[in-house]
Amino acid sequence: MEQADVLIVGAGPAGSSCAWKLVRAGLRVAIVDRAVFPRSKPCAGWVTPGVFEALALDPRQYARQCVLEPLSAFLTGLLDGAARRTDFGAAVSYAVRRTEFDHFLLRRSGAAAALGTAVDSLCRGGGRWEVNGRWRAPVLVGAGGHFCPVARHLGARPADEEAVIAQVAEFQMDAGEARVSRAQGECPELYFLPGLDGYGWCVRKGDWLNVGLGSEGGRGRAGHLAALLERLRRTGRLSAARRPSFQGHAYLLRRASRRPAGGAGVLLAGDAAGLAAESSGEGIWPAVASGLQAAQQILDAGGDPEKLRVESYEDELRRRFGPAGDAHGRAPAGWPERQAARLVFSGPSFLLRALLERRFLHAAA
Repeated sequence: MEQADVLIVGAGPAGSSCAWKLVRAGLRVAIVDRAVFPRSKPCAGWVTPGVFEALALDPRQYARQCVLEPLSAFLTGLLDGAARRTDFGAAVSYAVRRTEFDHFLLRRSGAAAALGTAVDSLCRGGGRWEVNGRWRAPVLVGAGGHFCPVARHLGARPADEEAVIAQVAEFQMDAGEARVSRAQGECPELYFLPGLDGYGWCVRKGDWLNVGLGSEGGRGRAGHLAALLERLRRTGRLSAARRPSFQGHAYLLRRASRRPAGGAGVLLAGDAAGLAAESSGEGIWPAVASGLQAAQQILDAGGDPEKLRVESYEDELRRRFGPAGDAHGRAPAGWPERQAARLVFSGPSFLLRALLERRFLHAAA
Protein backbone atom coordinates (compact mmCIF):
# COMPACT_ATOMS: atom_id res chain seq x y z
CA MET A 1 0.00 0.00 0.00
CA GLU A 2 1.42 3.38 -1.06
CA GLN A 3 1.20 6.07 1.63
CA ALA A 4 0.73 9.81 1.18
CA ASP A 5 -0.20 12.76 3.37
CA VAL A 6 -2.79 13.91 0.84
CA LEU A 7 -4.31 12.02 -2.07
CA ILE A 8 -5.83 14.04 -4.90
CA VAL A 9 -8.20 12.62 -7.51
CA GLY A 10 -7.93 14.74 -10.65
CA ALA A 11 -4.81 16.29 -12.17
CA GLY A 12 -6.42 19.36 -13.78
CA PRO A 13 -5.88 22.95 -12.58
CA ALA A 14 -7.74 22.39 -9.28
CA GLY A 15 -5.83 19.26 -8.33
CA SER A 16 -2.45 20.49 -9.59
CA SER A 17 -2.80 23.87 -7.84
CA CYS A 18 -3.69 22.16 -4.58
CA ALA A 19 -0.77 19.76 -4.94
CA TRP A 20 1.68 22.56 -5.79
CA LYS A 21 0.92 24.40 -2.56
CA LEU A 22 1.03 21.26 -0.43
CA VAL A 23 4.29 19.99 -1.92
CA ARG A 24 5.90 23.39 -1.35
CA ALA A 25 4.94 23.03 2.32
CA GLY A 26 6.69 19.67 2.52
CA LEU A 27 3.75 17.26 2.34
CA ARG A 28 3.77 14.00 0.39
CA VAL A 29 1.12 14.30 -2.30
CA ALA A 30 -0.11 11.72 -4.80
CA ILE A 31 -2.41 12.55 -7.73
CA VAL A 32 -4.55 9.97 -9.54
CA ASP A 33 -6.16 10.72 -12.92
CA ARG A 34 -7.71 8.44 -15.50
CA ALA A 35 -6.30 10.55 -18.35
CA VAL A 36 -2.76 10.42 -19.67
CA PHE A 37 -1.21 13.86 -19.83
CA PRO A 38 -0.84 15.84 -21.99
CA ARG A 39 -4.53 15.33 -22.62
CA SER A 40 -7.11 16.91 -24.89
CA LYS A 41 -9.40 19.10 -22.76
CA PRO A 42 -12.50 20.75 -24.29
CA CYS A 43 -12.38 24.36 -23.08
CA ALA A 44 -12.14 27.84 -24.60
CA GLY A 45 -8.93 28.24 -22.60
CA TRP A 46 -8.69 31.81 -21.44
CA VAL A 47 -6.97 32.61 -18.19
CA THR A 48 -7.23 35.83 -16.16
CA PRO A 49 -4.10 37.49 -14.70
CA GLY A 50 -5.30 36.50 -11.22
CA VAL A 51 -4.55 32.86 -12.04
CA PHE A 52 -0.91 33.61 -12.80
CA GLU A 53 -0.64 35.79 -9.70
CA ALA A 54 -2.17 33.15 -7.42
CA LEU A 55 0.27 30.55 -8.72
CA ALA A 56 3.27 32.90 -8.55
CA LEU A 57 3.80 32.25 -12.24
CA ASP A 58 5.20 34.84 -14.64
CA PRO A 59 3.23 34.74 -17.93
CA ARG A 60 6.49 35.40 -19.79
CA GLN A 61 7.99 32.26 -18.24
CA TYR A 62 4.97 30.25 -19.31
CA ALA A 63 5.08 31.71 -22.85
CA ARG A 64 8.63 30.46 -23.32
CA GLN A 65 7.32 26.90 -23.25
CA CYS A 66 3.66 27.05 -24.34
CA VAL A 67 1.21 29.00 -26.49
CA LEU A 68 0.06 32.17 -24.71
CA GLU A 69 -2.08 34.74 -26.51
CA PRO A 70 -2.52 38.09 -24.69
CA LEU A 71 -6.13 39.35 -24.94
CA SER A 72 -6.79 43.09 -25.02
CA ALA A 73 -10.28 43.31 -26.55
CA PHE A 74 -13.57 41.39 -26.84
CA LEU A 75 -16.06 41.23 -29.70
CA THR A 76 -19.47 40.55 -28.16
CA GLY A 77 -23.08 40.42 -29.22
CA LEU A 78 -26.15 38.23 -29.52
CA LEU A 79 -25.83 35.20 -31.76
CA ASP A 80 -28.68 36.55 -33.89
CA GLY A 81 -27.54 40.19 -33.83
CA ALA A 82 -24.72 42.64 -34.39
CA ALA A 83 -21.46 42.45 -32.42
CA ARG A 84 -19.49 45.27 -30.79
CA ARG A 85 -15.79 45.47 -30.00
CA THR A 86 -14.60 46.60 -26.58
CA ASP A 87 -10.92 47.58 -26.37
CA PHE A 88 -9.05 47.64 -23.07
CA GLY A 89 -5.76 49.04 -24.36
CA ALA A 90 -3.61 46.39 -22.68
CA ALA A 91 -3.63 42.67 -21.98
CA VAL A 92 -6.47 41.90 -19.57
CA SER A 93 -6.47 38.14 -19.99
CA TYR A 94 -4.68 35.34 -21.83
CA ALA A 95 -5.66 32.45 -24.09
CA VAL A 96 -3.94 29.12 -23.51
CA ARG A 97 -4.17 25.64 -24.97
CA ARG A 98 -5.56 23.51 -22.18
CA THR A 99 -3.62 20.46 -23.32
CA GLU A 100 -0.42 22.45 -22.61
CA PHE A 101 -1.62 24.43 -19.60
CA ASP A 102 -2.85 21.46 -17.59
CA HIS A 103 0.29 19.44 -18.32
CA PHE A 104 2.48 22.40 -17.33
CA LEU A 105 0.71 22.80 -13.97
CA LEU A 106 0.87 19.07 -13.25
CA ARG A 107 4.62 18.89 -13.88
CA ARG A 108 5.17 22.07 -11.87
CA SER A 109 3.24 20.68 -8.88
CA GLY A 110 6.00 18.25 -7.96
CA ALA A 111 3.46 15.63 -6.86
CA ALA A 112 3.75 11.93 -7.62
CA ALA A 113 1.24 11.27 -10.40
CA ALA A 114 -0.47 8.01 -11.37
CA LEU A 115 -1.89 8.83 -14.81
CA GLY A 116 -4.10 6.62 -16.95
CA THR A 117 -5.56 5.26 -13.72
CA ALA A 118 -9.31 5.24 -13.10
CA VAL A 119 -10.70 5.22 -9.56
CA ASP A 120 -12.32 1.81 -9.23
CA SER A 121 -12.74 1.74 -5.45
CA LEU A 122 -12.90 4.43 -2.79
CA CYS A 123 -13.46 3.94 0.92
CA ARG A 124 -12.58 5.35 4.34
CA GLY A 125 -11.68 3.41 7.44
CA GLY A 126 -9.50 3.92 10.49
CA GLY A 127 -9.29 7.64 9.76
CA ARG A 128 -7.74 7.09 6.33
CA TRP A 129 -8.93 7.04 2.75
CA GLU A 130 -8.07 4.18 0.44
CA VAL A 131 -8.21 4.32 -3.36
CA ASN A 132 -8.07 1.20 -5.55
CA GLY A 133 -6.59 -0.74 -2.64
CA ARG A 134 -3.28 0.85 -3.63
CA TRP A 135 -3.07 4.29 -2.01
CA ARG A 136 -3.79 5.38 1.57
CA ALA A 137 -3.89 8.92 2.94
CA PRO A 138 -5.57 10.67 5.88
CA VAL A 139 -6.84 13.47 3.62
CA LEU A 140 -8.50 13.22 0.21
CA VAL A 141 -9.21 15.99 -2.32
CA GLY A 142 -11.74 15.47 -5.10
CA ALA A 143 -10.76 17.52 -8.15
CA GLY A 144 -11.85 15.25 -10.95
CA GLY A 145 -14.30 17.53 -12.72
CA HIS A 146 -18.07 17.32 -13.05
CA PHE A 147 -18.12 13.51 -12.87
CA CYS A 148 -15.49 13.27 -10.13
CA PRO A 149 -15.76 9.90 -8.31
CA VAL A 150 -15.06 11.62 -4.99
CA ALA A 151 -17.99 14.01 -5.52
CA ARG A 152 -20.23 11.06 -6.41
CA HIS A 153 -19.04 9.25 -3.28
CA LEU A 154 -20.25 12.29 -1.29
CA GLY A 155 -23.67 12.15 -2.93
CA ALA A 156 -23.40 14.16 -6.15
CA ARG A 157 -25.68 12.86 -8.88
CA PRO A 158 -24.54 14.39 -12.20
CA ALA A 159 -27.47 12.90 -14.13
CA ASP A 160 -29.92 14.86 -11.96
CA GLU A 161 -28.12 18.21 -12.13
CA GLU A 162 -28.86 21.17 -14.40
CA ALA A 163 -25.37 21.36 -15.87
CA VAL A 164 -24.06 23.52 -18.68
CA ILE A 165 -23.35 21.31 -21.67
CA ALA A 166 -20.62 22.56 -24.00
CA GLN A 167 -19.28 21.42 -27.36
CA VAL A 168 -15.71 22.53 -28.11
CA ALA A 169 -13.28 22.12 -31.00
CA GLU A 170 -9.68 23.28 -31.12
CA PHE A 171 -7.57 22.72 -34.22
CA GLN A 172 -4.44 24.02 -35.90
CA MET A 173 -5.22 25.95 -39.06
CA ASP A 174 -3.12 25.24 -42.11
CA ALA A 175 -1.03 28.05 -43.58
CA GLY A 176 -3.78 29.13 -45.98
CA GLU A 177 -6.48 29.18 -43.29
CA ALA A 178 -4.28 31.07 -40.84
CA ARG A 179 -3.40 33.69 -43.44
CA VAL A 180 -6.97 34.56 -44.45
CA SER A 181 -8.87 34.00 -41.20
CA ARG A 182 -10.34 37.23 -39.83
CA ALA A 183 -10.26 35.91 -36.27
CA GLN A 184 -7.86 38.11 -34.30
CA GLY A 185 -5.67 36.68 -31.58
CA GLU A 186 -5.99 39.64 -29.23
CA CYS A 187 -9.80 39.75 -29.54
CA PRO A 188 -11.88 36.66 -28.62
CA GLU A 189 -15.47 36.68 -29.85
CA LEU A 190 -18.51 35.92 -27.69
CA TYR A 191 -21.99 35.38 -29.13
CA PHE A 192 -24.77 35.05 -26.56
CA LEU A 193 -27.83 32.90 -27.18
CA PRO A 194 -31.20 34.65 -27.61
CA GLY A 195 -32.35 33.49 -24.16
CA LEU A 196 -28.99 34.41 -22.62
CA ASP A 197 -28.71 30.90 -21.17
CA GLY A 198 -25.40 30.29 -22.91
CA TYR A 199 -23.04 31.59 -25.55
CA GLY A 200 -20.75 30.59 -28.38
CA TRP A 201 -17.17 31.70 -28.86
CA CYS A 202 -14.27 31.94 -31.26
CA VAL A 203 -10.77 32.28 -29.78
CA ARG A 204 -7.60 32.42 -31.85
CA LYS A 205 -4.26 31.34 -30.35
CA GLY A 206 -1.61 31.86 -32.99
CA ASP A 207 -2.34 29.28 -35.67
CA TRP A 208 -4.80 27.47 -33.39
CA LEU A 209 -8.52 28.24 -33.49
CA ASN A 210 -10.92 27.30 -30.69
CA VAL A 211 -14.67 27.41 -31.33
CA GLY A 212 -17.46 26.19 -29.13
CA LEU A 213 -20.83 26.74 -27.53
CA GLY A 214 -22.29 26.01 -24.13
CA SER A 215 -25.85 26.28 -22.84
CA GLU A 216 -27.62 25.44 -19.59
CA GLY A 217 -28.97 21.93 -19.84
CA GLY A 218 -27.72 21.80 -23.43
CA ARG A 219 -31.01 23.30 -24.64
CA GLY A 220 -31.04 23.89 -28.40
CA ARG A 221 -27.36 22.97 -28.58
CA ALA A 222 -27.31 21.53 -32.10
CA GLY A 223 -29.22 24.39 -33.70
CA HIS A 224 -27.26 27.10 -31.89
CA LEU A 225 -23.94 25.47 -32.74
CA ALA A 226 -24.93 25.28 -36.41
CA ALA A 227 -25.87 28.99 -36.31
CA LEU A 228 -22.52 29.86 -34.72
CA LEU A 229 -20.54 27.96 -37.35
CA GLU A 230 -22.56 29.56 -40.14
CA ARG A 231 -21.81 33.01 -38.70
CA LEU A 232 -18.09 32.28 -38.34
CA ARG A 233 -17.89 31.05 -41.93
CA ARG A 234 -19.89 33.96 -43.29
CA THR A 235 -17.68 36.49 -41.52
CA GLY A 236 -14.41 34.86 -42.58
CA ARG A 237 -13.35 33.49 -39.20
CA LEU A 238 -13.72 29.83 -40.13
CA SER A 239 -12.84 28.25 -43.47
CA ALA A 240 -15.85 27.05 -45.44
CA ALA A 241 -14.06 23.74 -45.96
CA ARG A 242 -13.24 23.18 -42.29
CA ARG A 243 -15.44 20.69 -40.41
CA PRO A 244 -14.37 20.91 -36.77
CA SER A 245 -14.45 17.79 -34.61
CA PHE A 246 -16.24 18.66 -31.35
CA GLN A 247 -15.80 17.22 -27.87
CA GLY A 248 -18.36 17.44 -25.09
CA HIS A 249 -17.89 18.94 -21.64
CA ALA A 250 -20.26 19.43 -18.68
CA TYR A 251 -19.99 21.68 -15.64
CA LEU A 252 -22.16 23.28 -12.97
CA LEU A 253 -22.62 27.00 -12.52
CA ARG A 254 -22.07 27.95 -8.89
CA ARG A 255 -25.66 29.16 -8.45
CA ALA A 256 -26.98 25.79 -9.67
CA SER A 257 -24.76 23.58 -7.53
CA ARG A 258 -26.04 21.69 -4.50
CA ARG A 259 -22.84 19.74 -3.98
CA PRO A 260 -21.19 19.66 -0.57
CA ALA A 261 -17.76 21.25 -0.20
CA GLY A 262 -16.44 18.16 1.55
CA GLY A 263 -16.89 15.74 4.40
CA ALA A 264 -14.85 13.77 6.92
CA GLY A 265 -11.25 14.13 5.81
CA VAL A 266 -12.19 15.21 2.29
CA LEU A 267 -12.62 18.45 0.31
CA LEU A 268 -13.90 19.09 -3.22
CA ALA A 269 -12.36 21.67 -5.56
CA GLY A 270 -13.04 23.09 -9.02
CA ASP A 271 -15.78 21.56 -11.16
CA ALA A 272 -16.08 18.67 -8.70
CA ALA A 273 -17.53 21.23 -6.27
CA GLY A 274 -19.65 22.98 -8.93
CA LEU A 275 -17.93 26.37 -8.94
CA ALA A 276 -18.11 27.64 -12.53
CA ALA A 277 -18.57 31.41 -12.67
CA GLU A 278 -21.97 32.97 -13.30
CA SER A 279 -22.54 34.45 -16.79
CA SER A 280 -19.15 33.38 -18.17
CA GLY A 281 -19.16 29.74 -17.07
CA GLU A 282 -15.40 30.10 -16.64
CA GLY A 283 -13.86 27.37 -14.55
CA ILE A 284 -10.08 27.86 -14.55
CA TRP A 285 -9.98 30.66 -11.98
CA PRO A 286 -12.47 28.90 -9.62
CA ALA A 287 -10.45 25.69 -10.03
CA VAL A 288 -7.14 27.30 -9.15
CA ALA A 289 -8.56 29.44 -6.33
CA SER A 290 -10.46 26.55 -4.71
CA GLY A 291 -7.50 24.19 -5.13
CA LEU A 292 -5.23 26.63 -3.32
CA GLN A 293 -7.86 27.24 -0.63
CA ALA A 294 -8.32 23.51 -0.09
CA ALA A 295 -4.55 23.22 0.35
CA GLN A 296 -4.61 26.05 2.90
CA GLN A 297 -7.36 24.32 4.88
CA ILE A 298 -5.29 21.13 4.95
CA LEU A 299 -2.20 23.02 6.08
CA ASP A 300 -4.17 24.86 8.76
CA ALA A 301 -5.31 21.47 10.05
CA GLY A 302 -1.73 20.21 10.11
CA GLY A 303 -2.81 17.42 7.76
CA ASP A 304 -5.05 16.01 10.50
CA PRO A 305 -8.44 15.00 9.06
CA GLU A 306 -10.08 15.47 12.46
CA LYS A 307 -9.08 19.15 12.40
CA LEU A 308 -10.13 19.79 8.83
CA ARG A 309 -12.77 22.53 8.92
CA VAL A 310 -15.16 21.92 6.04
CA GLU A 311 -17.45 24.73 7.25
CA SER A 312 -14.61 27.23 7.02
CA TYR A 313 -13.84 26.04 3.50
CA GLU A 314 -17.49 26.39 2.51
CA ASP A 315 -17.55 29.93 3.89
CA GLU A 316 -14.52 30.84 1.78
CA LEU A 317 -16.09 29.38 -1.35
CA ARG A 318 -19.26 31.35 -0.65
CA ARG A 319 -17.26 34.55 -0.18
CA ARG A 320 -15.35 34.10 -3.42
CA PHE A 321 -17.92 32.56 -5.71
CA GLY A 322 -21.28 33.50 -4.23
CA PRO A 323 -24.03 31.30 -2.79
CA ALA A 324 -24.81 27.88 -4.18
CA GLY A 325 -28.28 26.53 -4.91
CA ASP A 326 -30.24 25.52 -1.82
CA ALA A 327 -31.25 22.04 -0.74
CA HIS A 328 -34.36 22.20 -2.94
CA GLY A 329 -32.40 23.11 -6.04
CA ARG A 330 -33.53 26.73 -6.21
CA ALA A 331 -30.72 28.89 -7.50
CA PRO A 332 -30.14 32.44 -6.23
CA ALA A 333 -30.96 35.06 -8.83
CA GLY A 334 -27.97 35.82 -11.03
CA TRP A 335 -26.84 39.22 -12.28
CA PRO A 336 -27.71 40.58 -14.71
CA GLU A 337 -31.29 39.38 -15.10
CA ARG A 338 -31.69 37.93 -18.55
CA GLN A 339 -34.15 40.39 -20.02
CA ALA A 340 -32.20 43.35 -18.66
CA ALA A 341 -28.97 41.84 -19.96
CA ARG A 342 -30.21 42.06 -23.55
CA LEU A 343 -30.19 45.82 -23.18
CA VAL A 344 -26.44 45.72 -22.47
CA PHE A 345 -25.73 44.79 -26.09
CA SER A 346 -27.62 47.77 -27.49
CA GLY A 347 -26.97 50.30 -24.70
CA PRO A 348 -24.02 52.56 -23.87
CA SER A 349 -20.59 51.01 -24.33
CA PHE A 350 -19.72 51.41 -20.65
CA LEU A 351 -22.44 48.89 -19.72
CA LEU A 352 -20.91 46.25 -21.98
CA ARG A 353 -17.45 47.02 -20.64
CA ALA A 354 -18.71 46.66 -17.06
CA LEU A 355 -20.27 43.28 -17.90
CA LEU A 356 -17.01 42.02 -19.38
CA GLU A 357 -14.89 43.32 -16.50
CA ARG A 358 -17.09 41.90 -13.77
CA ARG A 359 -18.23 38.63 -15.29
CA PHE A 360 -15.44 37.59 -17.66
CA LEU A 361 -12.29 39.27 -16.35
CA HIS A 362 -13.06 38.98 -12.62
CA ALA A 363 -11.91 42.56 -12.05
CA ALA A 364 -13.30 42.45 -8.50
CA ALA A 365 -11.84 39.02 -7.65
